[in-house]
This record gives sequence, structure tokens and C-alpha cells, in this order.
Amino acid sequence: MKRKVNFFFLPYLLWIGLFVLAPVALILYKSFFDIEGHVTLSNYQTFFANWTYLKMSLNSILYAAIITLVTLLISYPTALILTNLNHKQLWLMLVILPTWINLLLKAYAFMGIFGYHGGVNSFLQFMGLAPKQILFTDFSFIFVASYIEIPFMILPIFNALDDIDSNLINASRDLGATDWQTFTKVIFPLSLNGVRSGVQSVFIPSLSLFMLTRLIGGNRVITLGTAIEQHFLTTQNWGMGSTIGVILIVTMLIIMWVTKERKK
Repeated sequence: MKRKVNFFFLPYLLWIGLFVLAPVALILYKSFFDIEGHVTLSNYQTFFANWTYLKMSLNSILYAAIITLVTLLISYPTALILTNLNHKQLWLMLVILPTWINLLLKAYAFMGIFGYHGGVNSFLQFMGLAPKQILFTDFSFIFVASYIEIPFMILPIFNALDDIDSNLINASRDLGATDWQTFTKVIFPLSLNGVRSGVQSVFIPSLSLFMLTRLIGGNRVITLGTAIEQHFLTTQNWGMGSTIGVILIVTMLIIMWVTKERKK
């Protein structure tokens, strides 16, 4: 029986080794080489000494934090409502349905909606208002990124809320607690694990967005993901691109540690 379990565990180990550990090791290895192939620490020195890279880091963290906050403020009430509906699994499936659509297709769809001659400006002109430059702005980038990330925030929060024993909620109300007190003292604390998972699922990918920054944010939104793309595809400075990748990986590990479940 033990051999059989080990046999089925082998594909998982191969997947982790080939598609997780090996790429991370390669990125770490390449980060110690400059553009001429010499072994050096100059890439790390350049990153921490150059204000441009530090500004990109701050921008990445700021945008990721805003996107995470927006998705949380929308997702938590939505998940709370879904848990109280009939056929809640069906409604949940409809909410996460957009994740089945290719990300590039969604980005191009929003380019058409937010474009100068797109649907939003057509509606503004119909209302007698002048068209606005909506595409290639901070607002459009945060809006589209939040829309795309919402299902990844809703799902863990919904599961956490759905697992709460209804007897605890009923006991709170029987003891005279108001709806707000029941929410703050019972529901929200018991759903924190779902919130933590949702924050990880949204904040970490948002740190390294690059396609949306190009298509939706244009040149106004510059993040570390954009810098990595530039170094790998344009300047061919793989060492610097790998260095930024290592910085992102370390940042993601820190976020995972900060948001992990705490034992009481």
C-alpha cells in the first residue's frame, strides 16, 4: 500500500521539480551574471541603489495593495450574500465563470469598452457629455485588474463562510447580539482564513502583472513585471531581469508568511 501511495506521489514531485523548483533555481542562478556573462553582484547593487527600480517596487506594492483592497471590499459582501442564497453553488459558479475566459480576450474587450470611441464614451456622448480619456489611466488598470481578480478572492472567502457552523450564529443571536455584533464577533473572525487565502491569491499575482499594464495601463503604469518584460525581451539583460524576479519571489514569500494562519 505504501509503495502504491509513493507511486502516485511521483508525478506531483516531478511537477514541483520541473515547473517550480527548477525555474526558481535558474532565475536565482542567472541573477548573478551581468549582461556580458560575468559572475557579479552588480545586479543587486544596481537594483537597491537605483531610485527607478525602488520606485517601481513601491508602485508594484501600491497597485497590488489597492487591487487587493478593492477586490476584498467587493468580494466579502458578495460571498456573504451568496452563502445565504438558495442554489448557492450555482450562483458561485456564475460569479467565477469569467475565469474561464482567456485573460488576453478580457483585456482586449476592456480596451474596446474604455477606448476613446468605446462603449463608455459613447454612453457619455449620448448623455451630452464630452468623451474622456479612460483607457491608459490608473483607474482603468485598477478597475480591470480588480475585475479579473475578484473570483480568486470570492472563492476562499465563500468556502470559509460556508463552513461556519450556523449554530454559532444562532447562539450569538439568542444571547442578544445584534447583527453587527454577530458579524464582528463571530462571522468575520471565523472567516479570516478565507480572507488570508484571498489576499494571497490576489496580492501576489498583482505584484508581477505586466500584460495588463501594457494593454490597459499603457506607459502610465510601470511595475516590476513591466521591468522584467523589458529586460528579457527588449534589452536582453537576463541577469537584471532574473534579479528583479528573485526580489519578487522573496517579496511573495514574505507576504505568504505575513498572511499565514496563526495558531492561537
